[in-house]
Amino acid sequence: MSAGSDEFIGYGGTYPDVRWPNGAKVAVSLVVHYEEGAEQTPLDGNDHAELGTSPIESPLRQRSLSVESLYEYGARRGIWRLLEVFDRTDVKATFFCCGRALERNRIAAREIVRLGHEVAGHGYRWIAYHSMSRAEERTDIEQAIASILKTTGHRPLGWHSRGVSEHTRSHLAELGFLYDSDSYDDDVPYLVDVNGREFLTIPYAVDTSDDKFWPPPMVSGFSRPEHFFDVLRESFDVLYEEGERSPRMMSVGMHLRISGRPSRASQVFRFIQYAKRYPDVWFARRVDIAQWWRRTRFGETA
Repeated sequence: MSAGSDEFIGYGGTYPDVRWPNGAKVAVSLVVHYEEGAEQTPLDGNDHAELGTSPIESPLRQRSLSVESLYEYGARRGIWRLLEVFDRTDVKATFFCCGRALERNRIAAREIVRLGHEVAGHGYRWIAYHSMSRAEERTDIEQAIASILKTTGHRPLGWHSRGVSEHTRSHLAELGFLYDSDSYDDDVPYLVDVNGREFLTIPYAVDTSDDKFWPPPMVSGFSRPEHFFDVLRESFDVLYEEGERSPRMMSVGMHLRISGRPSRASQVFRFIQYAKRYPDVWFARRVDIAQWWRRTRFGETA
């Protein structure tokens, strides 16, 4: 995440000779953002309602009951619809969870883990780290770990920031995380140097995320639910073909308040069915991808 030459070269066009389990060509990583209940609101001491991630205009310096209800939908209904989609298609996902959000829906927190999905860290509050001091960021990460452990019984091993800072990876490496997903610069995992130590990053993607549905259609250009499926299908087809030569990974990003809506959940279900028709596709949690990559690529046993 710096301007050094390695960041622009990467694997240099020659990808590692690593294969996914059972010779899969593509590892499909389904990711669900669980932020509902951790967003900015005067109820939790912020000076404004959540800005910039809602199709409803937020008033300044006061609560927005309309915006709050949009987020509440994700926790009240969206979570259950997506869990049902995953159950019907027999796939496991990674949930990027804010600690405060899970505290406000402990029933859902326990169900995510009971069904075999991964709970990764996404901050205690859903606040960008680049706006914090180093000490404030460390406190939030530690608070997220403790909170998620308490609500789910599992300590998160993966991490994704709302807004990564130059100190984030140092904190994560020191606190024993296995990987982060705070990069967007490749289609497979890779190691980064963090204070002289190797740390794994599993790149994420914004083009295959549902957040393009969140702004009004006249802004985003995505006015029909099947547009999300079209993007996912085209991305999958290219990565599957490239996977004949070297491993590829595809991230599918979802938010409870967006993909948890009926018409959008239907497109998630449709894509999973589409991808599962192909042989040699591995639907995997990110923690499984991290463990497999480190073991296969670097010979690690844990």
